[in-house]
Parts: sequence; C-alpha cells; structure tokens
Amino acid sequence: MDVVALIGRILFVLLFLGSGYAHLAQTEAMAGYAASKGVPAAKLATQISGVMMIIGAVMLMLGVWADLGALLLVVFLIPTAVLMHAFWKETDPQTKQLEMIQFQKDIGLAGAALLIFALIVKLGPDLGLTVTDPLFG
Repeated sequence: MDVVALIGRILFVLLFLGSGYAHLAQTEAMAGYAASKGVPAAKLATQISGVMMIIGAVMLMLGVWADLGALLLVVFLIPTAVLMHAFWKETDPQTKQLEMIQFQKDIGLAGAALLIFALIVKLGPDLGLTVTDPLFG
C-alpha cells in the first residue's frame, strides 16, 4: 500500500507542478489574466501562487511535511476558485458554464487536498514512503 500512496501523491501533484511552473515562466501573461479578473497585485499574486503550488506539490510528493504541503495547496485553491472563476458574475451562458467547471474543479481539488491532509495527520509514518513525519498532529 505504501507504493500506491506514493503513486497517488505523485499523480495528484502533477497538475500543481505544471501550473506552478507556468505561473513563474509566464508570469506576465498569467498576471494579465489575473488582473482582468480583478485580482489585486496580480503579478505578485501570480508569482506567490506559483511558488506555493511548487513548494506544496514537492512537499506532498516527497513526503516532507506532506501535511503542510497539502494545506499550501488548499490555501492556493480556495481563493483561486473564488477570485478567478466567479461564474456567478458571468452573463454569457458558455462563459458561465466554463467558469463553473473551473470553480468546481478547484473546489474538488481543495477537498481532495484536505482529505490528504487528514490522512497524513491521522496515519503519520504509517502512510509510508515519506521523508518526515507530519508537522501537525
């Protein structure tokens, strides 16, 4: 089961590693989009969110305070869902539907990250194939 947990962690974080890299490699373009959505200090927010995703994903993947890594992803996902995918503000039906899908994806991923957090705190070293014990619990 240890290997299955490791594979699950790796598969879960792939999205965040790629997206975090994009936030840092394409900061100007992503910050422009964030600014169009009303995000304050869009360039700084883009850079900070990129760093949060990468650090959280690496921590979770390697099992170095993986519980904290999972929380970093939650702290990224919830505000992103609300600020970037506010489907309730859209009037165009197609745009509204696309934003709703993105909102639900981010909320679902936040729920999964919270579940991972709880499992790591509860199971601690029994989760297996981690470098450190959980920071919390």
